[in-house]
Amino acid sequence: MQQPVPQLIPPQLRARLRELRIVPRRAAGARGLGMHASRSRGSGLEFSQYRPYEQGDEPRQIDWKLYARSDRFFVREAERESPLTVWLLLDASASMGQADETAPERTRMHAARGLAACIAEIALQQHDSSGLVVLHEDGIRLVPPGSGPRHRDRLQWVLHETAAGGRFPDAERLLPVWERIAVDDMVVLIGDCLDGDGIALAERFAAAGREVLAIRLLTVAERDFPFRDGRRFRDPETGEELLGDGPALREEFLRRFGAARRETKARFDAAGIRHVEHTLDQPLELPLRRLFGRSAHEGRHR
Repeated sequence: MQQPVPQLIPPQLRARLRELRIVPRRAAGARGLGMHASRSRGSGLEFSQYRPYEQGDEPRQIDWKLYARSDRFFVREAERESPLTVWLLLDASASMGQADETAPERTRMHAARGLAACIAEIALQQHDSSGLVVLHEDGIRLVPPGSGPRHRDRLQWVLHETAAGGRFPDAERLLPVWERIAVDDMVVLIGDCLDGDGIALAERFAAAGREVLAIRLLTVAERDFPFRDGRRFRDPETGEELLGDGPALREEFLRRFGAARRETKARFDAAGIRHVEHTLDQPLELPLRRLFGRSAHEGRHR
């Protein structure tokens, strides 16, 4: 018996994904529409062909005159000039397994899987392609770009099976990634960006002409440092430990971590990388809207 496909997107969020659009920079000012052009099927400008109606298609795309003649629903498809490929780069190092005491099931990896699945779903909705690269020290796991329900199922299975462990891969293990991601592709890095290797990878892609977006995942403890007792703090990747009193360490931790966050932001800004932070107690929809919502596109095209 075939196992059901893992459902990584919360049901209440799935319907709202139709309000979001992945719009690359190359679309800015193109025909005044703010949407990239592609030769893939979509709701573009020039009529191409009909196809049977599928659940989720917009009613305005239905050809009602053809329905009156055939008593069947058909959707008008259009041609766009150049398809978009979105590459999801998922940090799977050990620190991505961290969670908060109040919600131990809510790890960074859990949020990363959901965000990656959502972005792939948005790409599917607009008839674009998505690929996945899982980054861990044993090497990379790559799902080539594709679209359609079968590709979505495969991608969700790989995300579901991905576990956090080890360190971020070194430069040699990343060589296959460079060979696959083309200049016109979009790269979305999802990770904690704690050790700098993820940031450096994003900067290299941006310097090589790729459009790069980044979603940085934080735990509640990193944001608030709420500890009120003695603690043993352990680095999940190096194993290094620190014994200390929570209240005594709080001010210094928040100062240093705040400085690190500002440095990360400055590096992303300098490289021209659109980026957002997401803390694990926030709605999964929030970083998606900040990157792919209407206000994000309007702000970029003013």
